[in-house]
Amino acid sequence: EQPLLRHFASGATRNLDNNKLDYEGFLSPLVIEAFGKYMHSHRLQKDGTMRDSSNWKMGIPDEVYMKSMWRHFFDVWKLYSGYEVLSPEDGHSVDREEALCATLFNVQGMLHELLKEQSNA
Repeated sequence: EQPLLRHFASGATRNLDNNKLDYEGFLSPLVIEAFGKYMHSHRLQKDGTMRDSSNWKMGIPDEVYMKSMWRHFFDVWKLYSGYEVLSPEDGHSVDREEALCATLFNVQGMLHELLKEQSNA
């Protein structure tokens, strides 16, 4: 018979957690840290002002995310295939971490917009 509670050596008890979302297990602290550093490094805008970290949550159209996602995924693919990628903005050499973080930004942003839309429906 399946137990209904978890019992700890201290005497504490808790409900079973097998139907609870396990964010700690699903996410990688290394990825979250790299993504945070990537996002922070892109906060300074061309006009010299610092963009708020949550600025993207104000809304970016799907077509903008899609075009950017393709560009950055293409960079991932090109790097994976052994080719060099240079940033069109300033000519620096893009590495896989930067290209993957840029792709992740667009995937997350597009999903954020979809979930916002669904929650308002």
